Amino acid sequence: MGERIRAHDWASTPFEHPRSWPHSLRSALSVCLHSSFPTAIYWGSELRLLYNDAWAPIPAERHPWALGRSGAEVWADIWDVVGPQFEQVIATGKGFSTYDQLLWMERDGVPQETYWNYSITPLLDDEGTVVGILNQGNETTDRVLADRRRAAEIERQRRQFQQAPGFIAVLNGPEHRYEFVNSTYTRLFGERDYLGKSVGELFPELEGQGIFELLNRVYQTGERYIAEALPVRLNVQDGAAGNERYLDFIYAPVTDEDGCVTGIFCEGHDVTEIHRAQEDLRELNDSLERRVVERTAELEQAQEALRQSQKLEAMGQLTGGVAHDFNNLLTPIIGSLDMLQRQKVGNERTQRLIEGALQSADRAKTLVQRLLAFARRQPLQPVAVDVAGLVAGMAELVESTSGPRVKVEVVVGSDLPAARADANQVEMAILNLAVNARDAMPDGGKLSIVASSQLIERGHKSKLPPGQYIRLAVSDTGVGMDRPTLDRAIEPFFSTKGIGQGTGLGLSMVHGLASQLGGALTISSRPGVGTCVELWLPVAGEEAALSEESREPEASAGAGEVLLVDDETLVRASTAHMLSELGFTVTEAGSAEEAVRILTGGFRPDLLVTDHLMPGKSGTDLVREAQEIWPEMRVLIVSGYADETGIASDVPRLVKPFRHSDLAASVTLVMS
Repeated sequence: MGERIRAHDWASTPFEHPRSWPHSLRSALSVCLHSSFPTAIYWGSELRLLYNDAWAPIPAERHPWALGRSGAEVWADIWDVVGPQFEQVIATGKGFSTYDQLLWMERDGVPQETYWNYSITPLLDDEGTVVGILNQGNETTDRVLADRRRAAEIERQRRQFQQAPGFIAVLNGPEHRYEFVNSTYTRLFGERDYLGKSVGELFPELEGQGIFELLNRVYQTGERYIAEALPVRLNVQDGAAGNERYLDFIYAPVTDEDGCVTGIFCEGHDVTEIHRAQEDLRELNDSLERRVVERTAELEQAQEALRQSQKLEAMGQLTGGVAHDFNNLLTPIIGSLDMLQRQKVGNERTQRLIEGALQSADRAKTLVQRLLAFARRQPLQPVAVDVAGLVAGMAELVESTSGPRVKVEVVVGSDLPAARADANQVEMAILNLAVNARDAMPDGGKLSIVASSQLIERGHKSKLPPGQYIRLAVSDTGVGMDRPTLDRAIEPFFSTKGIGQGTGLGLSMVHGLASQLGGALTISSRPGVGTCVELWLPVAGEEAALSEESREPEASAGAGEVLLVDDETLVRASTAHMLSELGFTVTEAGSAEEAVRILTGGFRPDLLVTDHLMPGKSGTDLVREAQEIWPEMRVLIVSGYADETGIASDVPRLVKPFRHSDLAASVTLVMS
């Protein structure tokens, strides 16, 4: 810092006799002493301090001790900020100014937050060398803190206005230009650039509705105006105020310190729905008798829907129970036939008979799965499904269901990707739609089932996110539906058929299935022309799973001790034989209670295979107790899906009925 100061020792210059000072420094001293503005001079290599009376309040308790001392000594508490500024001025010879500079200045021994406006001006001799510093400034702490408090108060009020449930706007000047709007205002009247724009610019359609006259009246007279349910028509596309709205609001004048009106404060609420509800209530009172008749009819429909619901629930419980029992019957049948086929028992003719019996058993298994799906006892198991193969495989079933008077056409797109779906549920949906189509063509017609891949873009009628989807379309040339029927087609229990003629369209089940799978259901129909129902399914990210017939059987699942629990003797015997073929030593139990006694007796199997639904304790209860006894034990629950209540999602399961290969695959997975 001393490089720009003259070489002779300025520090030795007596404070009382500055005659040897350069002319510029003496001139600055004269200005300093006679100025009414706070002024200080720093001279010498140590930047010693001299100041006038107006400056004296700045050092406060340091005055007059500060006179003649170095700036670094006097301002030790703030020199880390001002010191570099002085050095910059000395080094460059250029002045420096700052406004509202934060300085943590020590006063009464306590650092205080202070703010300052000041300038640092270099004093040069005739050769352009810096010989001193002229420092002028004043404290702005009170103003800065007041501005900060004012800004905080304004921000607090702004947040309050933003959070207010009603709409708020502040208009400025006779042109009624927007100064502030809250979020409720923009939601109601649309997102746009309000600030600085006038009401007339943004809402010219208010002309002739009396709003401008009200604003002018409030601004000119300073009177308040209160409106209740005032009808206002606004052409707003992106807000809630399209068409006619009813508003409760207050126009209050905003005045300055002299009481002159400078603007208008507007606050209110959109009471359109309340107003319309009141109108509806008046209409209801005016037509009470008609409403009573309509309500009675609605109650009768609701009671009929309840009866239908109870009937379906009863049928579902009965169907689910029967299907569960059939699963228990099919399990030993399929297991035994599978064993005979694998062991190649008998001659070629015998093997053909066994193969035929297995095919019939598999068809029975499929039938049971469909019964369980109807009973809603089978949860969705979304996997990659070969929709092309599924639709083609159902063609014969649809033809036989539709009857000879309906021509069935099946069209499947080439290279159709797999869909993310539940094959059994999709089959039920297609069959349901096919039956609906058949019933819509009492005199015969054409039933088409089309499977294709389609790219959905934004704004599609299905309202699905853009992407690739599988489209399953079932269309007919039947009687079609009118608009009221079409609007209610997917309502639960809505029916176009008379009592005793079925449960109706049943589209609510298909709609729910599509939604649960991440897809959608769309319907188009015209009376006398026909109906097309489209089921949109998401495309799977992997290839379709192999069918049961194409799976390679497992050679061996391992060996060890297994505890097998099932209350059905035939099912237990068939399963035990399969486990023995897989290399396990099998211990059998006819109930969960018996299995617990075996385990508490010290038996420690490598694997527990248990049925789920059994008298007394369920398989889930048994697994919980068994793992408390032997935490390392592997478990596999066998279920006919009649009721999965309580089965944890991470517990391995095997669906009845099953073959040797199914059991081997499940056991291998559990033991791996």
